[in-house]
Amino acid sequence: MTERPSDPRPAPSDAPSPAAPGPATSGPATHGPAAVARRNAAVRAAVAQGLVGPGDPLVALLDVTGIRAGARALHTAFDQVTAPGARVLHTFAVKACPLVAVVRLLRDEGVGAEVASPGELALARVAGTAAAHTVLDSPAKTPAELREALTLGIAVNADGRQELARLDELVDRVGGDGTRALPPLGLRVNPQVGAGSIDALSTATATAKFGVALRDPGARDWVVRAFLDRPWLTRLHVHTGSQGVPLELMAEGVAQTYALAEEVNARAGRQQVDTVDIGGGLPVDFTSDERGPGFEEYARLLAHRVPGLFDGRYGLVTEFGRALVAKHGLVLTRVEYTKSAGGRRIAVTHAGAQIAARTVYAPEQWPLRVAAYDAQGLPSTGSVEVQDVAGPACFAGDLLARGRALPLLAPGDHVAALDTGGYAFAHPYAYNSLPRPAVHGFLIEEDGARVRFARVRAAQTISEVVAESGGAYGEGLLF
Repeated sequence: MTERPSDPRPAPSDAPSPAAPGPATSGPATHGPAAVARRNAAVRAAVAQGLVGPGDPLVALLDVTGIRAGARALHTAFDQVTAPGARVLHTFAVKACPLVAVVRLLRDEGVGAEVASPGELALARVAGTAAAHTVLDSPAKTPAELREALTLGIAVNADGRQELARLDELVDRVGGDGTRALPPLGLRVNPQVGAGSIDALSTATATAKFGVALRDPGARDWVVRAFLDRPWLTRLHVHTGSQGVPLELMAEGVAQTYALAEEVNARAGRQQVDTVDIGGGLPVDFTSDERGPGFEEYARLLAHRVPGLFDGRYGLVTEFGRALVAKHGLVLTRVEYTKSAGGRRIAVTHAGAQIAARTVYAPEQWPLRVAAYDAQGLPSTGSVEVQDVAGPACFAGDLLARGRALPLLAPGDHVAALDTGGYAFAHPYAYNSLPRPAVHGFLIEEDGARVRFARVRAAQTISEVVAESGGAYGEGLLF
C-alpha cells in the first residue's frame, strides 16, 4: 500500500457557499402558516393553469422556497455549534428525492451529495455537484464503482472488511505512482445502539447489515488495526438515524464513533482520523405542518453530548435527506369517482401505491396527511365526513388514507397528499403499469399574486411505459 501525500484531500469546508444569504432558521419559511399559504396558492394555480385536470389527473409539486429555507437552516444550525473555521460538509442523501433539479437546487444552497448507487452518482454529476462534495456510501459497491470513485476524487466510506480489502488493491493502482491524490477514504461502523420504532429502517441494531459491528467479538480491535495499517484511511462513518429513531439514540451512535476516532488517534500517535461522517436520518413529523425535531435541536444535542467533535480538530460530514425535502412536496390528484361501501364513503383518485408505496403497504408506520380541495383548487369547506381516499391500483389495499375525517369529496374535487417530497412520488412504483407523474417546482412571486412553475420531471407517456416494459422485444420469447 502507498501512503497518501500529506493533506491532498479537498477539505469539507470547501463546500460552495449558499447562493443567497437570507435567514437560515427553521422558521415560517420551512413550515407553519406561511408554508400552508404557499401550498394553497400552488394548488389553486396548478388547477387554474391546467397542470392537473381531466386529462392530467395527477401531478407532484415541490416548494422551492421551503427547500431553500431548510438548507439554510441546516447550515446555521451547525455553524452555531462548531468552532470558527471548522471543516463542515453537508450533503443531501440523493435517495430521498432522486431528481436532478432537486440535487442542483441544494447544490446552489451549498449542500453536496451523498450517493449510494451508480444511478445516484450519475444524477449528482449531471446536477453539477463537485466530486469533492460527493460521498459514496453504497453497501454493495463493485470494483468498477470503487475505481470510478477514486479516479473522480469522490470520497468513499467502505462498508466492511471485504470492501476495505478491495480498496487496498485499488489504492495501490490509482494512487501508487504518487501523481494522483486519493480522495478521502473512510470506514463505516455500526455502534449497535439499538432500534427505533420502524425495524426496517433501523441501521444500528445488533444484526443490521451496514458497517462493521463494533460490539461483535474482536471487531473494535480490528477496526483500530485497520486504521493503523492504512495511513490513507482517515474517516469514520456512522449512520444511526432514520424515521422512528429518537434523537438521543442518534446522538449515542455519534458519541461512540467519536470515542473510536479518539482511540484510533491515540494509538496512532497523531490525528489519523481527521473527519467523522455522522450520516443523516433526522426524523420528520408526518402528523402536522410542523417539521418535527429541527436541525438546530439535533446540532445542540450533539454539541452537548460530543463537544470534542465541534472544537475544530475534526472535519464533519452530514448526510440528511428526508428532513430537507419531505415537508416541501405534495401530490395533487383529481377525484374521479365517489361511492359508498358498508356505510363508508370512498373517494377514488389517481394517487395511490404508485406514488406512496410505503403508506399503502405499511399505513401504521407511514401515515400521510391528506387535504381536500374543491374543483377550483380552493380548500374545501363542506361538511366533514369520514372517508377513505383510494388510489387507482387494482388491489383493495390501495388507500392513501383510511377512515379520515374530511370535507365531503365529490367527482372533480382534488386531494393533496402532503409531506411527499421524500421517498414518495420521486420513487414511482410501476404497479398496473401506471405512468410516473409530472413533477413541477413552484415559487410564489414576491407580491403573492402569481405562482411560477418549473418542470422538474415530465409525466411518463404510455409509449414510454411500453418501451420500459420491453416493447421492442415483444417476440423475444418465441424461440
